[in-house]
Amino acid sequence: MSARETALHGLRALIADGELRPGDKLPSEGELGEQLGVSRGSVREAIRTLSALGVLETRHGSGSYVSSLRPADLIRGLSLTVDVLPLDAILELVEIRRPLEAHAASIAAARGDDALLSGLTDLVERIAECPDHDEASRLDHEFHMRIAELAGNAALTSLLEVLRSRTRQYRIFDDEDAAQLKILSDAGHRAIVRGLIARDPAAASAAAAGHVAQTEFWLRKQMSE
Repeated sequence: MSARETALHGLRALIADGELRPGDKLPSEGELGEQLGVSRGSVREAIRTLSALGVLETRHGSGSYVSSLRPADLIRGLSLTVDVLPLDAILELVEIRRPLEAHAASIAAARGDDALLSGLTDLVERIAECPDHDEASRLDHEFHMRIAELAGNAALTSLLEVLRSRTRQYRIFDDEDAAQLKILSDAGHRAIVRGLIARDPAAASAAAAGHVAQTEFWLRKQMSE
């Protein structure tokens, strides 16, 4: 293990074990280096890495502090790596989305209020009537993120946002496939909303899982050609 890795793992352990808690100021680089058995330079690199991931916050003229460590905030840091995944990795992300979006829809069906669910109905029709692919994609993302927010789990919402942000960057299908997929997608949206409005977690979950599974099908078809 390199000195940088030793510093990184050591600093992470101090935070994970509660020796450094959210909001705490880190000791000086010299003190940390002595405690972890590495140089100040290695400590500095570890601090930079954890700052990029949102674990630490560096304040100019003040030092480095442990962040709030809110799960939703840290999960957003995954975008640093997820956003560089190649096209052939998108299928794996979609496969992960299927159970997560189904779970979100299930919880939303139990928790959503009438006004918010009515807004989803209007949004679904806007998506169906939108002729512009980019705008329809934006509205589609808004639809799914609203459902995640209705579920009331900020960590789940952040994770879905990270996964969806990468998969929606690609326009994978040709015009014929895209037209067919849109028809199925619009139908899937309406099925999800029906489950939500009926306050039926099982129906909403099944509709959401089927909706994402349809995207999986077209992805597999595209990649096999």
